[in-house]
Amino acid sequence: MKTNQFSGVMTALITPMQDGAVDYQGLNTLVEQQIAGGINGLVAVGTTGESPTLSHEEHSEVIRSVAETTAGRVPVLAGAGSNSTIEAVSLTKKADSTNGVDGTLHVAPYYNKPSQEGLFLHFSAIAEATEKPVILYSIPGRCGIEIDVDTCARLYEKYPNVCGIKEAGGTPERVSALRQALGDDYQIVSGDDSQTLPFISCGAIGVISVASNLVVGDLVAMVQAALTGERSGAEKLHRKYYPLFKTLFIEPNPVPVKVAMHRAGMIGSPEVRLPLCPMSADNKTELLNVLNQLGL
Repeated sequence: MKTNQFSGVMTALITPMQDGAVDYQGLNTLVEQQIAGGINGLVAVGTTGESPTLSHEEHSEVIRSVAETTAGRVPVLAGAGSNSTIEAVSLTKKADSTNGVDGTLHVAPYYNKPSQEGLFLHFSAIAEATEKPVILYSIPGRCGIEIDVDTCARLYEKYPNVCGIKEAGGTPERVSALRQALGDDYQIVSGDDSQTLPFISCGAIGVISVASNLVVGDLVAMVQAALTGERSGAEKLHRKYYPLFKTLFIEPNPVPVKVAMHRAGMIGSPEVRLPLCPMSADNKTELLNVLNQLGL
């Protein structure tokens, strides 16, 4: 397994939409912009890509389109998570057979809240369905459960391809515990832009970012500086973009980032699918104020 394959900044790509349909031309343009900006990797159809409301056909086609356009220039992770193990295995097999996909990303099962043994068995079934890297995604604020450090360790010991985690639990201490238990080769990345620097200080190797949909070069520079010990440069960029990191979550993701990208002319529409809806006027004003302050 290639060590640190998913390090640096990987963008959790939005899925652009027009008139209720996926805008594939706009998606391919975004991929090219990301690569031109120096991004380290891309995530297709994560939850930022509105995976819960894409059909299975759209889900697979977005992944195929991103992988085809990327053409091996940077790593591509395919979102394949579900709270149904059968569905997650099916999505994994489909992504696994798609040329140009380097691994899959799997959120903890949401709503049904399995036990840690249930999580172990769920991710075990996924690991047995692919030889490619499997990256776990722990985000208890959305899923209601955390993937315990011991569960991560059990999986990694039995299935070496379950080789990393997108950590969005909100505490650097959790990153320290993961690094201590799982060793130097386990790939820990932040799942929260505002936590990237403290997480790196405790052993993370990068971030799966929402903000990098909008800003690529400076965020790549921030993470590179942090990883190479250039603390002052990393902190300067963090402070600059911290208001953006927070305001992009003033309403459910990816509503604000789509508004910001539409304003910047990066996508043709800020459209999201129900049950997500357009931003409130007050929150949109707050977001636009931050964008104006940053010159975006």
